[in-house]
Amino acid sequence: MLNTEPAARLETSPFLSLANIRKSYPGVVALSGFSADVSPGEVIGLIGENGAGKSTLMKVLGGIIAPDSGSITIDGVSHDALSVENSISAGIAFVHQELSLFENLDVAANVFIGREPSRFGWLKIIDREKQRSMVTPFLARIGANFAPDAPLANLSLAQRQMVEIAKALAMRARLVIFDEPTSSLPLSETEKLLAIIAGLKADGMSVIFISHRLHEIERAADRVVALRDGKLVGSLERSEITHDRMVRLMIGRDLGAQTRTATSRPGKAVLKARNVRTHAYPQRSVDIDLRPGEILGLAGLVGAGRTELACALFGVDKMLAGEIEFDGAPLKLGCAADAVSKGIFLVPEDRKAKGLLLDMPIVENITLPDLKAYSSRTIMSGRREARVAERQKSELDIRAPSVTVAAKSLSGGNQQKIVLAKWLAMHPRVMIFDEPTRGVDVGAKAEIYWLMRRLAGSGVAILMISSDMEEVIGVSDRIAVMCEGAIVGILDHKDFSEENVLLLAVGADIKTRTQS
Repeated sequence: MLNTEPAARLETSPFLSLANIRKSYPGVVALSGFSADVSPGEVIGLIGENGAGKSTLMKVLGGIIAPDSGSITIDGVSHDALSVENSISAGIAFVHQELSLFENLDVAANVFIGREPSRFGWLKIIDREKQRSMVTPFLARIGANFAPDAPLANLSLAQRQMVEIAKALAMRARLVIFDEPTSSLPLSETEKLLAIIAGLKADGMSVIFISHRLHEIERAADRVVALRDGKLVGSLERSEITHDRMVRLMIGRDLGAQTRTATSRPGKAVLKARNVRTHAYPQRSVDIDLRPGEILGLAGLVGAGRTELACALFGVDKMLAGEIEFDGAPLKLGCAADAVSKGIFLVPEDRKAKGLLLDMPIVENITLPDLKAYSSRTIMSGRREARVAERQKSELDIRAPSVTVAAKSLSGGNQQKIVLAKWLAMHPRVMIFDEPTRGVDVGAKAEIYWLMRRLAGSGVAILMISSDMEEVIGVSDRIAVMCEGAIVGILDHKDFSEENVLLLAVGADIKTRTQS
């Protein structure tokens, strides 16, 4: 078992020092006098709510933007600002949530893109054999289980992240910045990534680890640095790092209970699905009941078929087989409009691509699914639209100057609230949440959990798909676990544990009751 626990921090001269970094945009102070050091062989956990200034700080370090004032010192050399070339040559590398790789190339070509070894002198013919031999030790160093000539298109997301890390090593990086690297990873792959970070630290490399998953920060970091409203609001040494202390630094107060509280007693199923087969696993079927007043968590490894099931229940993907009952009557789902007409709504995994029209204002995103409710004959009532949008903005605490600003201008948490707002305005009966808090900060998470609990308390049936184990265990009333296209067990609250969920997710046989 690889050790992912951080060792004691060594007292060494900082590799990187930031002093009084300031950056403003019209009407917004993004960074306000930020100062921090990063030492060799140190893992810094950088935390803060969306909009706290983390992205701006990373752009300063990457040479994308210049600070208005302050200094950046690397190996004792002071800079007013960095260019992209300065940043790379200084040994600063990034592993972003959105990976910057080329699917049409193999692993070795991606690692050495722009720095390919050549032969035949001035002809500059790429030496493929040398390129692959050069990348081999970097892949071995991070425990990669794929070959240098493997096509990137054939690799999983976790394997692609390893390619990004290998690229950083090949560029002789001394500081690797991981920006939300685990947001799309299952637990098993997250463990591997934490082990790689521990290995980089052991080799004397510095790491900045940005994550909204505070339990990962707690495990990996030697020190935590917190940003709020562009300011450094505090830091925690290794012995001081706890979930509650990090939350307190991020939002300036105790968050209170985020986990499950009692709801109304679930009634008979409002939606029953029997023998549902999807294109993900056409030979396996799913039976599931969704009950008013209950949050049913749906857990499983990435690729288990959870999103495909959600899309089938919402009518955006056709079922290969199976029947659905709604309120005791057969329901045929030819398209999503059929589900919407019954009050069955989906909050999709990718809110930007599938849940929002980013260039459109908040008000139009909220009212678009139900235009008939805002029109008289063919004439739209802008006043009625604005009234409903303002009410939803207030009730969900959507933090925006007005309902006329574009959705793309808001943070991830506020964008997710807009997706919720458009469905809540239509009085849902069933809500399907697919990864509801992915890329959302801890404060917005608590608000989304509260909204889900409020919906369940009002009698809405909720299906929540999540790869975040804390979320599944903390929010669900019951947990259904999928493995390779089928629900293999359902856990009552008294049986909740990470071990039980994982055992079911990998197909192990444990004592669970199946849903009748």
